[in-house]
Amino acid sequence: MNIMKNSMTSSTATTKKTRAQTISHRTQALCALCAGLLAALAVLSLFTGKYPLSLGKLLEGNALQRRIFLNLRVSRTIVGVAGGFVLGVSGFVYQTLFRNPLASPDIIGVSSGASAGAAAGILLFSGQTAGTGQAAAATQSAIAAQTAVAVCAFGGALSAVAVVLALSALDRTGKNSSIVLAGIAVHALAQTALMCLKLTADPERELASIEFWIMGSLSGISIHSLGGNLLLCLFCLTSLFLLHRHIIILSGEEGEVRMLGVSVGKLRLLVLVTATLAVSAVISLTGLISFIGLLAPHGARLFTRDNRPGAMLLGGLMGGILLLGADILARSVTSVELPVSIFTSLLGAPFLIILIVRKGKV
Repeated sequence: MNIMKNSMTSSTATTKKTRAQTISHRTQALCALCAGLLAALAVLSLFTGKYPLSLGKLLEGNALQRRIFLNLRVSRTIVGVAGGFVLGVSGFVYQTLFRNPLASPDIIGVSSGASAGAAAGILLFSGQTAGTGQAAAATQSAIAAQTAVAVCAFGGALSAVAVVLALSALDRTGKNSSIVLAGIAVHALAQTALMCLKLTADPERELASIEFWIMGSLSGISIHSLGGNLLLCLFCLTSLFLLHRHIIILSGEEGEVRMLGVSVGKLRLLVLVTATLAVSAVISLTGLISFIGLLAPHGARLFTRDNRPGAMLLGGLMGGILLLGADILARSVTSVELPVSIFTSLLGAPFLIILIVRKGKV
C-alpha cells in the first residue's frame, strides 16, 4: 500500500513538474514572439507619419529628415514601447494585488488626479507662447509649456494617490476594500475639480487642449522631455519585478498572509506606490490611455494561465504592442491625427463584453 502511495505521489509530482516546464516553455516562446513583433512595430513607427522619411536621405545626412527622426519619431517610438510596457506591467500588478480582473490605475485615482493636474497646467501655461515674435522662441516656449503641463499632471496623479493612501490608513484593518473606496471618493473629487477647471477655460483654445489631453496622444512628445520620466519608469519596473514574489503573496487571503509574518500594510503600500509612480510618469507625457492596463494583463494570463514573472513580462510586451500599434493607426488612418484612446477603446470595449458573457456562462 505504501509503495502504491509513494508511486502515486511521485507520479503527481512528475506531472506537476512537466506541466510547469510546459507552461514555462510556452511563456518563453510567447515572450520571444511578442518581443519580435514589438521590434517590428518600433521600426514601422519610426517611418510612419505625415512627413515621409527615407532611409537613404537619413544615411546621406539630410538635416530636416534627421531632425524629425531624432527629435520626434524616436522619442514617440520610445514612449510607445516604454509607456505600453509600464501600463501592461502596472495593470498586472493592480489586478494581482486587488484580486480583481477589472483593476486598473483608475481604481486609486491616478488617472483622474492626472487629468485635473494637466487641466490646471494647461490653464496656467497655455498663454506662454503668446506674443513671441520669432519661430525659435515660440518653439522653445511651447516645449516649456508642454513640460509644465506634464509636471502638473504628474503632481496631480501623485497628490490623488497620497490622499487615497492617507484615507485608507484611517482603516486599521488595512483591507483592499478601504483603498478602493478611498479611490472612488478621490476620483469623484478630482472629476469635480476637472469640471470646474473646464468651466473657466477658453472654449476655443484651452478647453480643446484639455479634452485632447484627456483622450490621450503621443503627438506632443519631444526628446527633451523624456529623460527623468524614463529613468523613473526603469527604476519602478525593476523594483516591481524584484517584488514579484511578494506581490503574489499579497494576492492570497488576508489572514493567511498575516500568518506568514508578512507586514501586509507596508508591503502593499510599497507595491502600490511603485506601480503608481510608473503609471504617473507615463500618463503625464501621453495623457490618458484607456484599456491597455486592463487588456494586456488579461491577454498574458489567457496565454500563460499563471502569475509568474514570465506572465508579467508578457503583459508588459503586449502593452507595448497595443500602445505602439494604436499610435501607428492614430497617425496613419486619416489625414488628421486621432487620439490613441479611440483605437485602444475599440479593442477594450468588445473585450469587456466578451469577459462579461464568459462570466455569465460560468
